[in-house]
Amino acid sequence: MKNIKEILNIFSPIIILIPMLIYNVIKFPEGGSLEGPNQIALIIAAFFAGTIALKNNVSLKNLTKGIIINIKSSMNAMIILLIIGGLTATWILCGIVPAMIYYGIEIINPRFFLVTACILCSIVSISTGSSWTTAATIGIALMGISELIGVEKGLTAGAIISGAYFGDKMSPLSETTNLAPSVSGSTLINHIKYMGYTTIPTITITLLLFFIIGFQYTNTTMPTDEINNLQSSIKSHFYIGVELFILPLIIVALIYKKISAITTLSAGLLIGALFVFIFQGELLSQINMTTSSCSNIYALGNPITIETITKTIFLGTDIDINNNNINQLLNRGGMFGMVWIILLVLSAMIFGGVMYKGKFLSKMTSLLITNSSSKIAIIGSTSGSCLFFNISTCDQYLAIVIPGRMFKEVYEEHKLAPVNLSRTIEDSGTVTSVLVPWNTCAAYHAETLAINPIAYLPFCFFNIISPFMTLFFAYMNIRIKKLKKS
Repeated sequence: MKNIKEILNIFSPIIILIPMLIYNVIKFPEGGSLEGPNQIALIIAAFFAGTIALKNNVSLKNLTKGIIINIKSSMNAMIILLIIGGLTATWILCGIVPAMIYYGIEIINPRFFLVTACILCSIVSISTGSSWTTAATIGIALMGISELIGVEKGLTAGAIISGAYFGDKMSPLSETTNLAPSVSGSTLINHIKYMGYTTIPTITITLLLFFIIGFQYTNTTMPTDEINNLQSSIKSHFYIGVELFILPLIIVALIYKKISAITTLSAGLLIGALFVFIFQGELLSQINMTTSSCSNIYALGNPITIETITKTIFLGTDIDINNNNINQLLNRGGMFGMVWIILLVLSAMIFGGVMYKGKFLSKMTSLLITNSSSKIAIIGSTSGSCLFFNISTCDQYLAIVIPGRMFKEVYEEHKLAPVNLSRTIEDSGTVTSVLVPWNTCAAYHAETLAINPIAYLPFCFFNIISPFMTLFFAYMNIRIKKLKKS
């Protein structure tokens, strides 16, 4: 067994980091910790880890290389973040999100709202392969509807996130669903098949819980006057029509054609800008008059400006429809609104790079699997390490990649098929990232849904149950595939 001094040395960067992150969450409520304090904490912890690594004869060149490799690996994700920021603002301005709210109000029953929200987000996420895109589109619309019918924001966000992560896990278009089998030695089809054994029961329990909670809204009546006023306000500012939903259908078609995420989202942004020209000329004219824009052009008979649309993409929306609750959801920060999240990703990559090249992570994982001879202990250690890396590295991808690499040989040695590893790191790594307030996934959903992670955390039933479900299957020896003898 490792001596206490060596264990403290291995875990010291985490021991330094976690109290700072907890302090930030308490000191800066309402997501304020994401706008600088958490980034500073990660850099301080990275510097501390680097100092220890240098004392342990790890070269500065090697540490720098680890940081560069990590940052390069996250470039794709950061570009997607920027595009989603612009796409969200554009989809609001072109009327898609307001149309979702407008039509959603008409079909929502307060009693079944949470179940409906979870199912809708599951469908959208499976179709798009992205929990983030789901939250940025239909998620925003559902948050607006919940405000109107009086359903608690935390419950609504929990239903949205639960459905979004179910779809993200089960979609062959998802990055994490492709990443997990690739690092564990499994195949995509087998991975999805074996995930279904634990994921279907988990989403079933989740829907049941939301159905039961929905009974408290049985006597809730839809506020007809408020609904009519809201719909009138939306329609007085936006053109609302079913043809607006052509754009989401185009995005789904591009995804099923396996077009890259960056290309697909960029197409959604650009077509959204075109839809602004086509459908929202009157709104743009009003915005121009307010901002005294001087770059007016004419299209389809309405005075509109390139400047207004460009500002929307980069700076976000600023629309007042005389409803404070909906105004909060319809005003988004655009690409610049994602800057703090991107800085958080960069900070997490710096910390993760130092931890990896400084050999802290490999030593931590070796401690987790010491004397782990049973499949229950191995799967439990894998699940625990995924959660640990989500907490310590603040990055979902590191919580998948590192356990996948570290435990691959352990599973082979104990004659466990790779699908057991890929399923476990999805059940425990992918879904728990959004539960850690300082994780990049939680930061994104907090910003997108305009809610503190602490408020939605208790209601993300799917994300909470998933790790326990995979442990239950291991304990009961259900669907634990063995390696065939050569």
